[in-house]
Amino acid sequence: MPELPEMETYKKLLSERVINKQITKVLINREKSINVEPSLFTQEVLNRKINSIERRGKYLIFHLDSGKCFLLHLMLGGLMYVGKTEDDSPARTKQIIIHFNEEHLSFIGLRLGYLHLHSYKEINELLDKLGPNPLSPQFTINEFTGLTRQRRGILKTTLQNQAFLAGIGNCYTDEICFEARLLPTRKLNELSDEETNRLFSSIKNVLNFAIDSGGYIELPLFTGDQLTGGYNSLCKVYDRNGENCERCGVLIIKESISSKKTYYCSNCQK
Repeated sequence: MPELPEMETYKKLLSERVINKQITKVLINREKSINVEPSLFTQEVLNRKINSIERRGKYLIFHLDSGKCFLLHLMLGGLMYVGKTEDDSPARTKQIIIHFNEEHLSFIGLRLGYLHLHSYKEINELLDKLGPNPLSPQFTINEFTGLTRQRRGILKTTLQNQAFLAGIGNCYTDEICFEARLLPTRKLNELSDEETNRLFSSIKNVLNFAIDSGGYIELPLFTGDQLTGGYNSLCKVYDRNGENCERCGVLIIKESISSKKTYYCSNCQK
């Protein structure tokens, strides 16, 4: 599932390609992927332009010049692709295709994900319970320490709780725990001050590095895209079971923790 770095990468690259371009055609192949009747959806967005794109956690908000917005959550298996011709597109089922004259933005794999149409007020209400943005300059070690003292859960599940922090999922939980040298089964409220500081720094470092590297989703966003998916080969532990830990050489372990596949080094994560 795309997480914060993947959605930030999509936001950056899409902003370069679709901002201020007029929507000339909308094709909806799966009505369950939207929240209103297809005719109303088309009527509301046709001939409109996307003014800006905003990310909150794992969501993208496309601001239309009408004041309405698309709220996108890709969920498990969801992807996007921008093509210039009908042939310039992955051989995958596309639930929604939005055309901008010569270009088209395809939403792929939206079996659980969706592209909903809302007012910005409605979106603020829907996303009201999201936790802080971990990369916000306003998100300080003092705020993080206050949050951890209220949580008795383990790192693996708590870091993925979107009401705790917005945007972290299965992959980056493991990467953050590795960076912080902490086992994913550690409880937040039992961490020492030094471990809490280390965890806070690791959250910022791992997410920023993953964004700079293009996230781990491998499908390019468009032909010639050299950024998307660049982090996949740079993962330290995620999906690396049976390989040697780059810090200590011990084999990386894969386990199921709270029904989540989890990767870690049993030697240098304490």
